Amino acid sequence: MKQLLLIFFAMVTTNNFVWHYFLGICPFIGVSNKIDNATGMGFAVTFVMTLATIFCWFIYHLLLVRYNLEFLQYVVFILVIASLVQFVEMYLRKTIPTLYRSLGIFLPLITTNCAILGITLFMVIRDYNFIQSVVFAFGGGVGFTFALLIMAGIRENLDLAPVPESFKGAGITLIIAGILALAFMGLTGLIK
Repeated sequence: MKQLLLIFFAMVTTNNFVWHYFLGICPFIGVSNKIDNATGMGFAVTFVMTLATIFCWFIYHLLLVRYNLEFLQYVVFILVIASLVQFVEMYLRKTIPTLYRSLGIFLPLITTNCAILGITLFMVIRDYNFIQSVVFAFGGGVGFTFALLIMAGIRENLDLAPVPESFKGAGITLIIAGILALAFMGLTGLIK
């Protein structure tokens, strides 16, 4: 149980996909302008990350390893992720159309979010069992959501700040992302 808690908290803080591995930067920069958008995207990514890891774990261990087809893991994992994103997109379009419209192009881009592919590949590299993989994926999704929400809160307040003209837009966003990454790297000795 202690190991599962460590995996979860490490993925939320010190091993955060955005701040530690710099994966998923495109939706991180693109959707973190408002807290509502960040929350919706964070939940969608967490859902897809967790489901993709569950499906990919079973496919990898029950099919690919059994039949010595590990070399197909990239193709299979991408197909699983793309299918799940289509499911989430259809679900949001029917149940929460305002969130679907506010996420716009970023929802289909979850398919190409390298953080989701990264979580499935790290699961294999780290040789996690099924429960560890699910906790790892859920923690990765919560960490991604956490990063989005912190950045969205800061960016909403930037509208009132006197940011120099040359730093407005992506410049100040990337500077803030770097400072946040440095801040959370300071926790590395505490949680591994």
